[in-house]
Amino acid sequence: MKLLISSCLLGEDVRYDGGNSSIAMGASFSFSQKELFMDILCENEIYSFCPEVSGGLTTPRQAAELVSSNKPFKVLTKEEDDVTINFLLGAKNALDLCVNEGIKVALLKSKSPSCGNSLIYDGTFSDKLVEGKGLTARLLEENGVVVFNETQLKDLNKFIKTNS
Repeated sequence: MKLLISSCLLGEDVRYDGGNSSIAMGASFSFSQKELFMDILCENEIYSFCPEVSGGLTTPRQAAELVSSNKPFKVLTKEEDDVTINFLLGAKNALDLCVNEGIKVALLKSKSPSCGNSLIYDGTFSDKLVEGKGLTARLLEENGVVVFNETQLKDLNKFIKTNS
């Protein structure tokens, strides 16, 4: 199965702080989670993608949060720079890749203003989480792509096995 995966989860240094959120090497993941992730990587066709970098943002960059998750969307940095267009362009680029390559499933970074699929930061830079979706996760789901995050590896694996 073809899978779109957030580049940071694959260990690419594309996070806002210049680091990554590697599942395979991350200290916050158990050995069994790492093993399952590696199985998923080995058994599927992987497309690495970072919507924020694709949308023209640099690495490192200022932290950003989704301030308005309804149209008109608004994504601001902690310093109040408006980076909405970069996030929207990155989301569109991710959708284009999925459409062009026939990708129907994505594994995206949780809590991200781009990639979060269930919880995102509330836009106040206070580390408070609220129910919501990042702009990329939302656009992909609206167009039929099933989105999982790194805390849902077992669900992703089950979905792959059921739909392959």
